[in-house]
Amino acid sequence: MKVVVVGGGAIGMLQARSFAGEGYDVVIVDKSALGREASWAGGGIISPLYPWRYSEPVTALALRSQALYPDLVAALHQESGIDPEYSGHGLLMLQVEGKDQAIRWAAKNGPWLEEIKAAQLYALEPALGQGHESSLWMPSVGSVRNPRLLNALRALMHEHPAIEVIENDGLARFDERGVTLESGKRVDADRVVFCSGAWTSSLLPNQRIKIEPVKGQMIVFDAPQGFVNRVVLSDGRYVIPRRDGKVVVGSTLEYCGFDKTTNDEARQSLYGSALALYPELKRYPVIHQWAGLRPGSPNGIPSIGPISGYENVYVNAGHFRNGLVLAPASVELLSDLVAKRASKIDPKPYIPSP
Repeated sequence: MKVVVVGGGAIGMLQARSFAGEGYDVVIVDKSALGREASWAGGGIISPLYPWRYSEPVTALALRSQALYPDLVAALHQESGIDPEYSGHGLLMLQVEGKDQAIRWAAKNGPWLEEIKAAQLYALEPALGQGHESSLWMPSVGSVRNPRLLNALRALMHEHPAIEVIENDGLARFDERGVTLESGKRVDADRVVFCSGAWTSSLLPNQRIKIEPVKGQMIVFDAPQGFVNRVVLSDGRYVIPRRDGKVVVGSTLEYCGFDKTTNDEARQSLYGSALALYPELKRYPVIHQWAGLRPGSPNGIPSIGPISGYENVYVNAGHFRNGLVLAPASVELLSDLVAKRASKIDPKPYIPSP
């Protein structure tokens, strides 16, 4: 069987890798270079922010993905020679409303979550600003350095004998037998799979799949190793430590179409959020600011499955703020649906709207 995957972000490349592992011939197509959109721009936290506030369909994918990630990262490192830098450093959440709800959610769903007091909090994060009396602590939450994860996947796409890569060539039209690209190139296939993120609704204009671009801006500080040691979340903003000491700060939430420009207003807002958590970050420079377009969807629930009116066309998109979080389980689910076998997760909540 031959499959065309439209969209080369983390989900698209993982989907292509999965199909190739099934023995399919795969062509992955992207309008630009692989791995340069939302997947590259995110923070790489392997958990939804405030996970107890999400619906059951998101939780099911998140828990499955978190179980798959350590082995996936190890396999990608071995296959590509590029370390995605998975770090299981845990997540601290400050100033959380509804702590009892969070603890009940964790007791039901399995990930360890507890409230810790100031002494333990500052033992974990000595540079954190003073005045915090407690925190919610999820020690099992990890993160990946998403540009490195994408570089590993991109290397695999170009090296795998069963995968053909077509970059810098957008989709002109599609049907049940393949796709035609803007260059005029025709790619015939038995299945077409859209992993096209924020662009999905525009590529599937006759489908009632509600996915819209939502811009997120981020900054990074050039801090020394060990200055920040855990992911810290407060008031919807977060800091993420990297192994080399750099500290990523995110992110804004902007509904402004396909505009990816950055601005000083967002930079100053993110800078202020970072210093509110770690006042001594002011000693270190901000070395980069960037933006990406999340694929916003109703309640953050992705569309995964066959699209209406076609026998051989599928979609795996609309993961909103949790593309990397949900990617392994989403790919596993769609691979099961294409192969027409039983899946570990009930597919019904993700069926694209008819």
